[in-house]
Order: sequence, then C-alpha cells, then structure tokens
Amino acid sequence: MQSWRFYGTDKPLVFEEVAEPEAGPGEVVVDVKAAGVCHSDVSALDDPGWMPMFFRIPMTLGHENAGVITQVGEGMDQWKVGDRVGLSPMMADGDAIGYGKWDGGYGPKVRATEDNLVHLPDEVSFELGALATDAGLTAYHALVARGGAQKGMKVGIIGLGGLGYVGARVAVLMGCEVYGAEIAPETQKLADEIGLTDVADSIDKFSDLDLVVDYAGFGTTTAAALTVLKEFGTLVQVGMGRLESTISTYPLIINQLTIKGSKSGTKEDLGALYDLMRSGALKPPMNLIKQADVPDALANLRTGGVVGRYIAVYD
Repeated sequence: MQSWRFYGTDKPLVFEEVAEPEAGPGEVVVDVKAAGVCHSDVSALDDPGWMPMFFRIPMTLGHENAGVITQVGEGMDQWKVGDRVGLSPMMADGDAIGYGKWDGGYGPKVRATEDNLVHLPDEVSFELGALATDAGLTAYHALVARGGAQKGMKVGIIGLGGLGYVGARVAVLMGCEVYGAEIAPETQKLADEIGLTDVADSIDKFSDLDLVVDYAGFGTTTAAALTVLKEFGTLVQVGMGRLESTISTYPLIINQLTIKGSKSGTKEDLGALYDLMRSGALKPPMNLIKQADVPDALANLRTGGVVGRYIAVYD
C-alpha cells in the first residue's frame, strides 16, 4: 500500500510503498475510510521542537481516523471484522496513532488497540467520525473535562477552525454564552451557524469571561486570553501554533487565575461527541479531499484562512 511518509522537520512528505500492517495480539487492523488533516502535522513539518514526539523516522502521519475493522488479533474478540469505528488517537502509555511507533491515516490501513476503538454509529458518516477523533475529541475534552464548562458561563473560544468550531458549538449546546475570536473573515461568518453571542478578530475585544479555551496557541493569543478573564477565571491552552508565549503576570495574580493545559481526550469524550453528531446538532464544516491531496491541504493550513476541516476520503 502507498502512504505519505514523514522524514523529519523541513522535509516534504514522501509518497511511498509500505507493507500492509498485520494485527498482533491485542490489536486490530482498520481500513481507513476517512482521515482528518490537522495543523499539528504542519507544526511537525516546520518546527524541530516537535521531533521528540517521533520515536522512529520515517513514519506515516495522520491521527484523525475512522474506518472499518478488517483484521482482529488475539484477545480482541469483543470486536469483529466489519465493525465501523472511530479511532481515539491516544494510547494508555502516552503514545498515539500518527506519532511514536503507530503509523497513521495518511496511509490506507492502520493498527489500533482497545485504547483507540470507539463504535461509530451508523448515523454518523466516516468523514464526521474522523473529524471527531481529534478536532472534536480534543475540543470537547478541553472545554468540558479541563475547563469545566457549565450552563450559563461566559466562555471565550480562540480560533474557530476545526477544533474551535467544535468547542464553540458544544459550549452553545450546553447553554453557555459564547464569544469567538478568529482572524479569518470567512471563518467569522460561521458565528451565526455556531450560535455565538459575538465574534471579533481578538479575544481582548471582550471582558469578564469565566473561561477561555485557546485552540490557536500563537503566543499572543495566550497572552490576550489572560487579560479578559474575570476573577478566578480559567484559561485552557490547547493550540500549539507556537511553543512559547510571553504573558503578563499581573492579571494572573490579581485575578487569581488558573491556567491549564489540555491534550487530546478520552474514548468517553469521543462517544459523547458521536451522540451529538448522531442527533444532527453538531455538524462542523468539512472539505473532502483525496489521499493524493494531503500535502496540498497541509500547505493550505500553513497559509491560513481555511474554513472547515480537510478530510481525506479513501474509496
């Protein structure tokens, strides 16, 4: 089979032949039907600070995957060939599909374990199923599990792209008063579709927020978030557009703020998202592409201004 292989920072992905995976004990093989294209992979290609996350080179990127089980290994009798699944990327040991030793969905087949597998309802497409596995899963976990979002809270969402759209929409569905920060004019136009109270190009246009979730993480966004929180407010940092930020400690101390990091999420988060998607209440915008288009999609993400998640669809 042919896959897009990662050879390290500042090197292009290479489309090359690799052996098809086999299901070992405690594993299954999933035929990928849809794979999301994430800005994190742009960062891996551009920023050497990401290299410690990769235990071997070359490898296949792509950590947002949904598909159908085609092989079942020893000890996995609870799953069967033909099961529709979404793949929560994180492993219990901290490794992840599309990182470390686990090849990802920029190739047509992946190995997965019980840590990853979540039943994908028939009512949810493979494309939405893939989007939920990282853009959705990470957004939900940051907002709910880490941020403690509750009905009636004033919530700020920085970045309304793949993750931020989901986070903002989930907050609206929870009954929060939601404010969005987004620099792309076309993406700002999604405000009514999401249900935002207001949208601006920077979060510092707002004030007295209980919770801000920064899905962009470009340093300046992190710093701005701290200036708009009310006393005892919380910032949850998700985005890794830049790996450092210079912040003012004044609001942090005076308003007794809390800063939390959030990475990925749980299988339970993914199941909750699939329930929302099954109801039709959560349907983020997508741009469907082919496997051959993955490098171009990454280049477009690097440039910015993309509305909706790129999803590579396999026949």
